[in-house]
Amino acid sequence: MSFSFNVKKELTCVPLGARHCMLAELAAMIIMAGEVKYEEGAFSIKFQTENAAIARKYFTIIKKAFNINTEIVLKTSKKFHKKQTYMLVTKDSKEAYKILVATTLLKQEGTHSILRDYVDLNVIQSTCCKRAYLRGAFLGAGSVSDPEKGYHLEFVNPTERHAIFLQDMMLTMEMEPKVVARKGNYILYLKEGTQIVDLLNIMGAHVALMELENVRIVKEVRNNVNRIVNCETANLKKTVSAAVRQMQDIEYIQNTIGISALPENLQQVAIYRLEYPSSSLKELGELLTPPVGKSGVNHRLKKISEIAEHIRETRGGNRNG
Repeated sequence: MSFSFNVKKELTCVPLGARHCMLAELAAMIIMAGEVKYEEGAFSIKFQTENAAIARKYFTIIKKAFNINTEIVLKTSKKFHKKQTYMLVTKDSKEAYKILVATTLLKQEGTHSILRDYVDLNVIQSTCCKRAYLRGAFLGAGSVSDPEKGYHLEFVNPTERHAIFLQDMMLTMEMEPKVVARKGNYILYLKEGTQIVDLLNIMGAHVALMELENVRIVKEVRNNVNRIVNCETANLKKTVSAAVRQMQDIEYIQNTIGISALPENLQQVAIYRLEYPSSSLKELGELLTPPVGKSGVNHRLKKISEIAEHIRETRGGNRNG
């Protein structure tokens, strides 16, 4: 099963809590994956999902909060490997009305009843209700990518107003989600691993949180090792390149004026560099009599390169000549 599926499965097992939390979670589920109708003076609610655990949670919330038994219709698609879709329908208008009023998705304004795609702020006033609302929204139309492949969590909102509503709520929790329009929907998303971990914690997916954290730790260690290796490789390349240039300069001097023409302190370095081409500056310094430090060896090799360059200029030669 996918990481996203496992997160949703875990969220369906989070205890329902008080009635106000159940209403918050239910309201988000209806907004994100439900369909509310008012036809011929009657209300109805239909909630649709391919996840049996989510269907069971929706059914349980309505049963516990309202003592209403929701009708369940199971449909099997002929395409996509015969996927099953669960449709939970509240056809009784009085029961549907009761649910919609309690979740504030239906507001009475004068003599008119207004259906809305958002809830009153008092529905999510407390922290526990905000957690429940985010959980319901994710169960309704949320997804999260496999952390091995990347960090991306999103909510597919039916309207821009609800996307902004969710965004404002998450901003108060020190997360910074972005909103983008896609195929008629409004996608609220997070791409920061730390913020996705925070959201999983808020919603109650603690097992998934630990799994994601473990992946993040392994990735961080791997990246650090790669950085160290790349740095050491780069340093090694620089050392090898410098040694090659030094060898070329010394060989050029040897083929022109001869190493014996160099000052005595430079002769030693030149001879040992030719004899030990892969040795580090520190190792070369330890071979000299008396021993010389790394900076001292580097200084002498630079002097040799300057002499070689001066010979090239006066003779019209080049580095490989």
